[in-house]
Amino acid sequence: MRPIPGILSRPMNALSFSLLFAAAGVALIHTLLGPDHYLPFIMLARARRWSVRRTAFITTVCGLGHVGSSLLLGTLGIGMGLAVGEVQRLESSRGSLAAWGLMAFGVAYAIWGLRKGIRRARGLEAHSHGGHVHLHRGGTHNHSHDRVTRGDNATFWTLFAIFILGPCEPLIPLFILPASRGDWGLAATTAGLFGIVTVVTMTSITLLGLKGLQPKMFAPLAHWDHALAGSVIASSGMAILFLGL
Repeated sequence: MRPIPGILSRPMNALSFSLLFAAAGVALIHTLLGPDHYLPFIMLARARRWSVRRTAFITTVCGLGHVGSSLLLGTLGIGMGLAVGEVQRLESSRGSLAAWGLMAFGVAYAIWGLRKGIRRARGLEAHSHGGHVHLHRGGTHNHSHDRVTRGDNATFWTLFAIFILGPCEPLIPLFILPASRGDWGLAATTAGLFGIVTVVTMTSITLLGLKGLQPKMFAPLAHWDHALAGSVIASSGMAILFLGL
């Protein structure tokens, strides 16, 4: 069989197809079994009232950073002559950092949300518009328009940094196997397929989860939506650290 022009440097064979099939399957299972791939986005989108478009954009960018950082590490590992096991050990150490980062972010966000919820419960809510602060009494005050705030930007960059640290450990052997044999075309195709499946799965589950969380379900907890989001995010980090998810 002839190689695919511009993609594969060698003809496709049974091993190539098996590797691509494994990459797609492993990426799907890895994402589904990792609640940290979607729960933070679902909860933050619900708490911060993100639109579907913004939620999809943030999830996609973080997913690309998540896969891309592992791909970069794998490439550097090959260039340095490291074995697969050595690169995977580096990935594992990054995983601990990412998990602690996710837990710390969740705790900090939950504390901030708790303080915000107490203010809401007292009937006094502050909003900043163009440098001016407005106080609203009588519970929550929601904006129907979807605008970017400094809090949204800080949340995005924090999540992005955490996902850059977060490893895609299953990608390493799938990428290094063909790359170590000099078949960079197959290595790139395998990594690309893994990345596409991972990002599409992350975004799909996030949007489906967000759609399933109807506002009326959280009406009794309206004052505490940010605190709840932070708690769930912190729990995701703890699940990685202590349950190995």
